[in-house]
Amino acid sequence: MTDPSDSAYRRFLPWRRTFEVSFWLALTLFNGIVNSVTVLMDIRREGLDFAAWEPAVWEWTSGLLWLALVLPIAWFCRRFPLLWGNWRRQLPWYLLASVAVSAVHVVGMVALRILAYRAQGQDYDFGDWGRQFFYEYLKDVRTFAGMVLMIESYRFVLRRWQGEASLLAAPDEGPPVDPIERPERFLVRKLGREFLVAANDIEWLQAASNYVNLRVRGHDYPLRSTIAGIEGKLDPRSFTRIHRSYIVNLGQVVSIEPLDSGDARVYLKDGSQLPCSRRYREALKPR
Repeated sequence: MTDPSDSAYRRFLPWRRTFEVSFWLALTLFNGIVNSVTVLMDIRREGLDFAAWEPAVWEWTSGLLWLALVLPIAWFCRRFPLLWGNWRRQLPWYLLASVAVSAVHVVGMVALRILAYRAQGQDYDFGDWGRQFFYEYLKDVRTFAGMVLMIESYRFVLRRWQGEASLLAAPDEGPPVDPIERPERFLVRKLGREFLVAANDIEWLQAASNYVNLRVRGHDYPLRSTIAGIEGKLDPRSFTRIHRSYIVNLGQVVSIEPLDSGDARVYLKDGSQLPCSRRYREALKPR
């Protein structure tokens, strides 16, 4: 029987990129409109001498720079994941990143404002750079933290929807059910449910940043580990490394196609094709 959550997740995947792009565009559009209107209302209430177009320029130049920074921030979060167990170690990197992000945001924002003001036949004065940058940084660090929170929360939801794997922990009392050094099963958490996946059911594994995706019957379950770390826990009689990013279950291999480059292509029972680098090709053939 098909799990409805599986069908929903598969239907979502082709629309994932569209959803992500639309979310950030809609958020930028909403913030740009709302902030422009509220700043203009404050200017009118205080009787300040600014043209009606100026608040729009201020807000939209800022919003466009934040939109351009979404991908770099998402990459940084993937490269340096902020977790409960490592947040003290990662926090200095995030503080440094917040300064770098704010610097890019401020410089780009000021450059766009200068161009916009020149188009209106006027000059834009940012003021004292030291004082103004510190002021902007106090705002930017909150925006940066908010974006990190949204990105990590979204990824957490996707992992739980897809199903996230973990190694079975040793019990508080008594011997472990499975050997900890070479686990025979993995625990998968998915939408509040937990189930076990046999190690021999894993068809192949692929490194993905700070995760290793376990391929099991058409599903990818991310496991927080390095490819080298999980390689040492798998039975070498059943699994072998074929690429710096791939480990394959030998029982799933149908054929190996040599390539002119010296590498090879590995064909599996489910129709998948995996790369095999020349470094691992010769060791794979006798296996």
